[in-house]
Amino acid sequence: MNKKFYFFIIFLFITNCSLDTKSGIWSQSKDIVSENKNKKEKLFKKAEIYEEEFNTDLKIRLKGDLEKKNSNKNLLNNTGIVKFNGQLKKISKYKFSKIDKFYQYQPELLITKENTLIFFNDKGTVLNFAKNNKLVWKNNVYSKFEKKQKPILYFASNDKILIVTDNLARYYAINVDTGKTIWSKSNIAPFNSQVKIFKDKFFAIDFENVLRCFSIKDGNEIWNFKTEKSFIKSQQKLSFIINNNKIVFINTLGDLTSVDIETGNLVWQTPTQSSTIIENYFSLKNSDLISANNLIFFSNNQNEFFAIDENNGGINWIQNLNSNLRPTFVDGLVFTVTLEGYLVAIDSRNGNIVRMTNVLSIINNYKKKNIKPEGFIISNDKIFLSLNNGRLVVIETLTGKPTDIVKIDSQKISRPYILNNEMFIVRDNAIIKLN
Repeated sequence: MNKKFYFFIIFLFITNCSLDTKSGIWSQSKDIVSENKNKKEKLFKKAEIYEEEFNTDLKIRLKGDLEKKNSNKNLLNNTGIVKFNGQLKKISKYKFSKIDKFYQYQPELLITKENTLIFFNDKGTVLNFAKNNKLVWKNNVYSKFEKKQKPILYFASNDKILIVTDNLARYYAINVDTGKTIWSKSNIAPFNSQVKIFKDKFFAIDFENVLRCFSIKDGNEIWNFKTEKSFIKSQQKLSFIINNNKIVFINTLGDLTSVDIETGNLVWQTPTQSSTIIENYFSLKNSDLISANNLIFFSNNQNEFFAIDENNGGINWIQNLNSNLRPTFVDGLVFTVTLEGYLVAIDSRNGNIVRMTNVLSIINNYKKKNIKPEGFIISNDKIFLSLNNGRLVVIETLTGKPTDIVKIDSQKISRPYILNNEMFIVRDNAIIKLN
């Protein structure tokens, strides 16, 4: 009898605590849930896009060492300052058959250590051009069926070997001097990332969000690191950096991951997007990662610019800037161009905007519709910005103001590349050389 009474009293206590709103227990629980929900919504709430100039009278004089040779530029993705003082007169073209899907992808021109240019055509033929416009060699490993699929290729090279990956899940090695195939293999999934070589290994990310490490010698896989798969197969080219014996890469979901370069073991992982906002995954486009001063900088088209601690993955700061273009770090400043056409200089220490100028002001308002930046480089006194309408905007670094606009083509063009004071820009059927 005592036991029944005891359980009855406990039952009354539980039911009263659960249902009595006056006690505050239930309402307090709801308040905590509501507060956490509000915090989460605020964290991932889409901020207003900046579309106004700031501090336009500020002069920025860069002191970057133009002559310094930095073999890590490719590993860190930071272009820094390049040496170029040409007049932007069209000299010549390296022509090839038109790449129909050029506008969907971000294929990159490779400049080898021998100062030759490597790109490809619509059938997946690798083309190696000398500076005098002559074709040094060409190579095609694809079957007739594969050629009809018009593969998109990604490149990396060292002194002797060119590594090629593609969106058909093929990867292979070519002798840089002769153009002969050394070995050719197939992956489980197609690739959609940069390719990087480090010592006797090379690395790439596939459509399953898997970072893979291969041997340069024979193409055998050494290790892989899997991250969460996305619902869709994004065409956005993924990016990663190699520094201090670690690889830091970003997947299509916006997860930033650091792994040990020798073992592939996880060092840290930082998500940058809310898993509850699924629609973001379908439209998310991240910029390339760059590394400088032990920080990783990148942005996306969701109005977020991040500075991440390279050692532990902690977020140093987030700025509301809307861009999926590769940023550049020079003299303690991070430069980017927003999708709305604003050149922004950011203090790398705290994320404060130092200056913001409208570099598309040189274009008549009625022509600005659907015009988007594609990429930029910074020289000693100018910034060169390519647009998706085939134009190149020339911007004065000191003031951040546009001074000229040059017609390169009428369609999308790549970001500029510099070699020996000559500029190279890729379009869907040619490499254009200017100086």
